[in-house]
Amino acid sequence: MRALILSNMYPTAERPALGPFVRDQVEALRRRDDVEVELFAFGPGPRALVNAARVLRSRYRGQRFDIVHAHFGLTAWPAVLARLGPVVVTLHGNDLLVRRSYLATRAALPFTALTAAVSREFSGNLPGAGASRRVAVLPMGIDLHRFRPIPRAEARARLGLDPDGPYLLFPHDPSRPLKRHDRALEAAGDVPLLTLGGVPPDEVPYWINAANAVLVPSAKEGFGLAVIEALACGVPAFGTPVGIHPLVLGGIEGAYCGEWDRDAWRAALRPHLEAADPRVDGRARAELFSADAMAARVVEAWRDLLAERNA
Repeated sequence: MRALILSNMYPTAERPALGPFVRDQVEALRRRDDVEVELFAFGPGPRALVNAARVLRSRYRGQRFDIVHAHFGLTAWPAVLARLGPVVVTLHGNDLLVRRSYLATRAALPFTALTAAVSREFSGNLPGAGASRRVAVLPMGIDLHRFRPIPRAEARARLGLDPDGPYLLFPHDPSRPLKRHDRALEAAGDVPLLTLGGVPPDEVPYWINAANAVLVPSAKEGFGLAVIEALACGVPAFGTPVGIHPLVLGGIEGAYCGEWDRDAWRAALRPHLEAADPRVDGRARAELFSADAMAARVVEAWRDLLAERNA
């Protein structure tokens, strides 16, 4: 099977933190011996989006792919207009949660062969999902080689942090409003709160392992990779019950999933802040959401789609 992956969120030297989860899925697909994967990545913004269809038609003139898979709703437009094969689009978050992107994304979906969302809860942002509208659930996965337990002392030394003081981590750029940095600050109180704005992806595991706990008090989530990354590192993860959080955090001793309540979150955090090296046994749960496991789901969805079209 020959597949073309399109994305306007893919890491570059200038934007290393842009869409590392898409890169991880592409690399996982390329590790398989049953698919041939090509990548067409372009930058964010309307100008790049408009140029993408033209460049695609020029680059792949006369070619066809078994599957053209677009990541992020707006990217479905150049995928459809290039006419290189049946289009699958995975919706990630702001493509449905931001009104302007939502309207443009909705307009493209009737021209795609399959719409996918990164979680079942997130698919509910599409009217009729699961009833009058078929929506596949194709989560993104994490790189288990990158996200791994690292001795806390080693991580803090690398980052120049106090080896003994408590730290909490908000694993996003504070400027992203739906992630609710303000809530994380409230939960942290007097405890230093680290953030990941501008941190290169390869450094993120050190920031996670340096923290006593990772705080993800989001108002909404498309999926929720941050809590999985924390569990893969053996670090306590706290999340509101949105996206994949309830499924991932449920039943993990030391993890916490609850509605936002400052006092409840602070009480649950207290044992982790008092412990010298708090850890949780979350690696096995995180392995269920590895990039390779999620890539296998993607290939299965591709095969099912092609079988239906050829029936």
